This record gives sequence, structure tokens and C-alpha cells, in this order.
Amino acid sequence: MGNVTNRSPRLWAFALADYWLTIVILYVLWRSYKHVVQLRTQYQSSPKARPEQYAVLVRDIPQPPSGSISEEVDTFFRGIYPTSYESCVVVTDMSKSSKVWNEIETCRRKLAHSEAVYEISKKRPTHRTGKFGLYGPKVDSIDYYKEEMEKLEPMLKDEQRNANSKSQKGAAIVIFNSRVAATSASQAMHSEFANKWTTMAAPEPREVVWGNLPIPLVQRLARQFMVYVVVFLTIVFYMIPIAFISAIIALDNLEKKLTFLKPIVETPAVKAILQAYLPQLALIVFLALLPMLLLKLSTLEGIPAQSHIVRAAAGKYFYFNVFNVFLGVTLAGSLFNSLNAIIDDPKSIVSLLSKSLPLQATFFITFVALKFFVGYGLQLCRIVPLIIFHLKRKYLCKTDEEIRDAWAPGSFNYATCVPADMLILTITVCYSVIAPVVLAFAIVYFGLGWLLMRNQALNVMVPSWESGGRMWPHMHSRILAALFLSQLTMLGYFGVKEFVYVFLMIPPIIATLVFAYICRQLFYPSFSGSSMSAASKEAKEVPPTESVIEEYTPKCMVSSHGTKGTSDPEKHDENI
Repeated sequence: MGNVTNRSPRLWAFALADYWLTIVILYVLWRSYKHVVQLRTQYQSSPKARPEQYAVLVRDIPQPPSGSISEEVDTFFRGIYPTSYESCVVVTDMSKSSKVWNEIETCRRKLAHSEAVYEISKKRPTHRTGKFGLYGPKVDSIDYYKEEMEKLEPMLKDEQRNANSKSQKGAAIVIFNSRVAATSASQAMHSEFANKWTTMAAPEPREVVWGNLPIPLVQRLARQFMVYVVVFLTIVFYMIPIAFISAIIALDNLEKKLTFLKPIVETPAVKAILQAYLPQLALIVFLALLPMLLLKLSTLEGIPAQSHIVRAAAGKYFYFNVFNVFLGVTLAGSLFNSLNAIIDDPKSIVSLLSKSLPLQATFFITFVALKFFVGYGLQLCRIVPLIIFHLKRKYLCKTDEEIRDAWAPGSFNYATCVPADMLILTITVCYSVIAPVVLAFAIVYFGLGWLLMRNQALNVMVPSWESGGRMWPHMHSRILAALFLSQLTMLGYFGVKEFVYVFLMIPPIIATLVFAYICRQLFYPSFSGSSMSAASKEAKEVPPTESVIEEYTPKCMVSSHGTKGTSDPEKHDENI
């Protein structure tokens, strides 16, 4: 489009292309949303019952004047649901019992490792009892870990009793004897005040974040606001911490602080390399740590489910990518110089984008090509995990459990994979009319991605949890955001090209906004809970209350030390 002269009749072709782009995207999104809703309904109405379908998460339980919280929950729900309420699992302060349980688990694994070493070498292994085995008296490893486990197991039982009797918190998992009752209870308002007896569908047992369940509503809202402020500052001013780190690791400062490095740093070849790469190294390290920071911030919001935390972190990472990668590069690296103009006149961002976007077409086409040549190649060969596995197997792994853990491929990293794909989609949508050649590279990227990621999902990765397609509404919203950004850019660019009928670019924008509103009203409620029609489908076998309680009992609170069924990957073969 940059090659077309101002007021040229050929601009009509690009105007029609903008309409066609809008129609195709909205049509595909509509079909996709309906398809995902149908898949979610099939998942929820499956004859094979799952524990979370009979459980409801209750938060903001008021402190009873007398008696325990478990008695209060039992009395409250038995009065409302006399025939369908079964039992409850009250959240407790498990910090001490979790610490002891982790110590026992560490001793168990080390004991198994020591016994395997003894079986191979026929020589009893020894180690020092100090930190990292660097100091302290030398002891027989097998006897030492057996004695430690014998000491810790009574401590675990004491901590479990204290937690159950003295440390009950204002949250619980309430269990019902039917899916209909649980669905009804999860969507009902149980108090005249919104900050008491709040209910929601219980997360899958594998993904419950127990530490976040007792956080009160007011505190959750305050945490959410503070996290949003921190994320906003991180997205907009992310260069500040990078500049600070770069200043610290500047050569002059390093020479002053670490005088022993001076002879090395003064070497001309070394100095040239360090001056060239130290600032970039700071940027690479920061961007590598950013997903972990966003996951931690999302956890601090008080979100009760791991899948929800991942979705929240993915959203934050997407906005970071769009603001700093897409818009930052589009505005030719002068985003912060342009920020003052945008603050003074917010409407100027449209003209800035329309002038800058066409100039960066080559860069982004190369960016998309590099992503599928390098990114997918590394994903397919998985050379780094393969090397790490063989090193662990040769030097560290002695037991079958250690080998299995070293070989485990893990689950998809949705917090980074989804924002990366959404960034490519944003680039594609925004350049599809201005520089249509980007479509060829995007087709290759998403075509290879579909083949590769499908193979990884079916044959390689093992999911850590299942949320029933709840990531889709967030992806849908971000695709519409990309389309909206593209339409705003086209509106401004047609103005720059002095297209007489530039006002014709406004209807697609209105259509996108109306479409987003309709989809949110029509489809999104299906993802916030389960429908009564899906819950009413008959299950083959209703799980016993005891099994549901067992699934929702944290490992550190199980009476006898051992691994629960939910943590065994073989138990989830059918789900996978």
C-alpha cells in the first residue's frame, strides 16, 4: 500500500480488502466460539464424572461466634441443601505441615537414591550433614535418612492435628451428591452481602492454589489493583530497570566494585566484547525473567486456580509484547519520545501508527520468518531437554523415579506460548492489508505450528491440569483487539493517503465493537461456570464422597505419608 500514490483510485482495492479482512475474521471467530462452546459442553456433560463436578469452592466464610468453621459450613449448607449436601473440606493453615512433609519427601527420595547407589556399587554411601554436604560429620546415608524419616513422621501427624483443630481458615470445598446441585450452588448468591459466603465452581484438584483460598474479598480487590498498577508500570517503563541494571554492570562500575577483574577487563578484545554485549545481556535476562515475574504477580492477586493464574499472566505478557515489541518497533524505537505527544493528544497515536507502520513491514516479515525457522526447529528437536536428560541420567539419576522425573516433558507453557502466537497474529492482521506478503509467512508459521503443536500435545507434553477450554475467550478477545488496532491504523493511513471516502473505514470498527459485545453476552457466561443442562446429563457412576474428599485433601494433610492418586500421571491417561 506504501507504493500507491495519494488519492489513487487503487486505494479502493485496499478499502475493500479491509472490509473483507473484517468479515472473514468475525465469521471465523463466530464459528470458532460456537465450536469451543460445544466442546466445553461435551466435556462438562461427559458420562465419566470428575471430582470437581461435585464440589464448590466457598470463600469469605464469616468467623462463627462459637464452634469451628467446619461446623458452621456444615450447618449453613445442610440447611439450604438438606438432600444434596454431603460434606466439606475446610482450608487450614498448612504451612508447617507442608514444610515437614517436604522434608520427609526429600528424605524419602534421598534414601531411595542411596539404596540404589549401594545396590550398584555394593558400598554403603556416606555424606556430610552440613548444607550442600560441604561440612559437618560424615554419616552413613541410608541409616541417616531412615532415622530422619522416623523423627519427622510423628512431627507431621502433630502438625496435621494442629492444623485441623486450631488453624481453620475462612474457605472450604463443599461437596454435593449430584452435579446439578453443585452447579446450582456455585452460581447462587448465598448471602445478602457480596463479601460473605461467595461461591464458585471448584477448580480441578490438581490446580488448587491452597494459599490463596482464604484471602478475603476486599483484600483480593486491593491486591488486584496493586498488581495492575505494578504491571502497568512494568509494561510502560520496562526500560528503567534494564537501564538501572545496565548501569550497575557497566565496565567502569565493574572495575571500581570488582577490582580483581581490572586486568581482564582492560584487555582490548575482552573490553570490546563486554561493551558490545553487556547491555543486551541485561535485556535478555530481564525478558527471560519477565514471565516468572508476571506469574508471581498473578498469584499475588489471590487467584484460586493455577489455570486462571496462567491465563492472567498470559494476558499481561500479551500486553507487554504488543506495547513494547509491536508498538515500540513500529514507532521506530521512539516510543518514549512519542509518549509525551500521545499523553498531550491521545488521538495522535492513530496518526503515529499510520505513518510508522508501513515503514516496519520488512522488519516484521523477517521477524515472523525467524520465529518459524528457529522457534519451531528448537521446539521440534527439543535438543536442550535431551542433553539435560542424558547428563542427569549419567551422573545424577539412580532410581526409576529419578529417571522418570528427568525424562518428563512437562506441560505446555501457556503463559509464554499463547502471547507469542497472539503477537504474530497481531502483526499479521495489522499488516495483511498494508503489506499482504506477510500473509504467506503467517500461513507457514501457523500451518507448521498446527502440525507441530498438535504432535506435541498428543505425543509429547503431559498436561498438569484441565480447565475445559477457558483459555479461548481470552484468545478471542485478543484477536479482536488485534483487528481493532488494525482498523484504527487503516483509518489513519487512509487519511494520510488523502482517500476521499476515508469515512467508509469507520463501519468495520463499529462492527468489531458490536461483535465483541454480542459474543461476550452470548458465549462468555458458558466459560464462567457450567450450564444446568450439561450438569443434568446422567453420569455412569457418582464418585463416593470419601473419594472426592481424598482428591481435595492436600498431600501434606494425608494421614499416612505417601503420594495421592491425583499426582500419578498414569491415572490421567484417559484424560490426556
